[in-house]
Amino acid sequence: MATRFGLVGAGGIAQAYAQIFRVVDEARLVGIADTRVEAAKAMGEGAGCPAFDGHEALAKGVDLDAVLICTPPSTHEEICTYFLEKGIPVLCEKPLSTNGASARRLVQLAADKDVLFTMATKFRFVDDVIRAKAIVESGILGEIVLFENAFTSRVDMSNRWNARPEISGGGVIIDNGTHSVDIVRYFLGPITEVFAVEGKRVQSVAVEDTARLFVKSVGGVLGNIDLSWSINKELDSYLDIYGSHGVIRVGWKQSRYRQLSSTDWVVFGNGYDKVQAMGANIRNFARSVQGLERPLVTGEDAIASVDVIEAVYRSLNQGKWTTVYDESPERRARPREAAAAR
Repeated sequence: MATRFGLVGAGGIAQAYAQIFRVVDEARLVGIADTRVEAAKAMGEGAGCPAFDGHEALAKGVDLDAVLICTPPSTHEEICTYFLEKGIPVLCEKPLSTNGASARRLVQLAADKDVLFTMATKFRFVDDVIRAKAIVESGILGEIVLFENAFTSRVDMSNRWNARPEISGGGVIIDNGTHSVDIVRYFLGPITEVFAVEGKRVQSVAVEDTARLFVKSVGGVLGNIDLSWSINKELDSYLDIYGSHGVIRVGWKQSRYRQLSSTDWVVFGNGYDKVQAMGANIRNFARSVQGLERPLVTGEDAIASVDVIEAVYRSLNQGKWTTVYDESPERRARPREAAAAR
C-alpha cells in the first residue's frame, strides 16, 4: 500500500516533487497546500488531488501518512512542529532550519513524540554518489587527502525568496551549500572547522551570490567548495576526491575513477539523474514510514548540516577559521536521537 503524502508548498521544488510522485509506487500524493491557493489548485489539478490554502487545512482535509514540506526555510519550524505534534511523519526540504537551535527543537520534538522526521537532500540519493562512497570505502584510492565540490550556475535571483535573508537565512551558502556540507559529511564524517570567503557580488541582492568554503573533517581531510548563482564553471564533475592512490570524479553526465597504478579510467556511473535521486529520497522515506527501511538521512545529520552552515557564516563575518558547534566528537552534545534514526 502506498504511503499517503501531503505536500506543503507549491513552488518550483514542490512542482518537481509532484512529478516524482507519479513514478514512485511506494508513495501517493493526496493533497497540496499553499497560502497562494491558486498555485496549489493548479498543482492539484495536474496531480489529481485536492488543494488547500494552508497546512492546517491540508491536515484536516485529507488522511495523511506523511507530509513533505517544501516551503521557505523561515517557515519550517512552525509547519513541521504542527505536523509533529499531530504524530504525522515529516520529510522537510533542506535546509532543515536557518539556525541550530531551531533544528534541535524539531529533532527533539520528533524524538519526544516518537515520530519519523528528517531532511530531504537529493544528492545523498544519487546512484553515482552512493557508488562513489563504496569505492572510496573499499580503499583502492588509498587515504583520502582532498575533497572538492562545485555547485555553480547562472541564476537570476533578483525576484526569488532564496535571496531574501529574512526568509532564506542567507544566500548561496545556505541554499546550495547545505547540499555541499551534507555530501562532505557523507564521505568524510564530521566537519570540525570551516573557513569562508565571499566572492565579488554581481547580482543586486542582499546576500552572497558567490563564495568559496574550506572545510576540515574530523579525520584531517581538507575540502574546498565553490558555490555561485552568478558563474558557471562548466565542469564535467561536481565532486572530485583525491586519494593517495587515485582519484574519483562524480560527474553530471559520467562518473569515473582512476588508480595511480593505471593509465585507464574506470567508468562506474552515467551521471546525475534528478528524477532518480528525488524519487529514491521519497521512496526511502515512504518505506521508512511503513517500517520497511531506515531513513538514509537522520535527524542528527540534519542538525549537523545546519550547524556547519552557521559556522560558515560566522567564519564569513569574522574572516578566520571557525570551529563547528557540535561536529567535534569530544564537544558534541547529542540530542536524543529522533525516530528517524531508529
